[in-house]
Amino acid sequence: MPSSPYSDLDRPPLDQAALERALVRPGALWTGIDVTASTGSTNTELAARARGGAAEGTVLVTEHQTAGRGRLDRTFETPARAALTFSVLLRPGVPPHRYGWLPLITGVAAVRGLERVAGVGASLKWPNDVLLGDRKLAGILSEAVTGPEGAAVVVGTGINVSQTEDELPVPTATSLTVADAPCVDRDPLLRAVLRAFAERYAAWTGHGGDAEAAGLAEEYRDCCATIGRAVRAHLPGGRLLEGAATGVDADGRLTVRAADGTGTHLSAGDVVHVRPGG
Repeated sequence: MPSSPYSDLDRPPLDQAALERALVRPGALWTGIDVTASTGSTNTELAARARGGAAEGTVLVTEHQTAGRGRLDRTFETPARAALTFSVLLRPGVPPHRYGWLPLITGVAAVRGLERVAGVGASLKWPNDVLLGDRKLAGILSEAVTGPEGAAVVVGTGINVSQTEDELPVPTATSLTVADAPCVDRDPLLRAVLRAFAERYAAWTGHGGDAEAAGLAEEYRDCCATIGRAVRAHLPGGRLLEGAATGVDADGRLTVRAADGTGTHLSAGDVVHVRPGG
């Protein structure tokens, strides 16, 4: 990994006690904030805690993720304190077929947090990327977990904050620093994203997982850059689906209409990539 031009003062640590004072309170979603110096994968670690009975609302944040996990089992490492990397544990009392909305709600919360704290207008690429322009600023990964306390979902988010161009994993990625955004302090950004998520999660669970009734489907459509565009969906086995992305259905699946008028509903597990079409 390239050496960083930043000093520890440029990349201050997160303050666990301050985060807990701000976010953990009776009746709130967030029940505990754990900030670790280094973790292989926050999703893997929090999933293990979920199987051990950890409470809903547990938030695991790491200063340095050394074996982060993306879709399709991709792994990555980020420089210490350069990104906002965290996972949350949820036990939603809604039908499991609605769980596909959790990464979408997380994406909306990330967009709103970035607007509030960093002053940037991000958009969403279905199902799990946050974009600035056409470059990836953040990724989201959700996975279901079963344990003695019943079903749970762990949702992980990684937002690139102060990485330089040389520190980014691929040329199609970006960071707040690369985008010349004024925010490089991760603490207020984490607070803003978690508060935005908690508000929307409460509305979603309060409506039994019905994102339309909760007003979340409309908000997601407003944020999503995929809807309304021609796309190529690369499917397992080398199959290719081309068409227009027309919306997201009640279960968070992308709806694609082919040239012959045939409609297909794609879940995140159905696709390898969704790319712009022509």
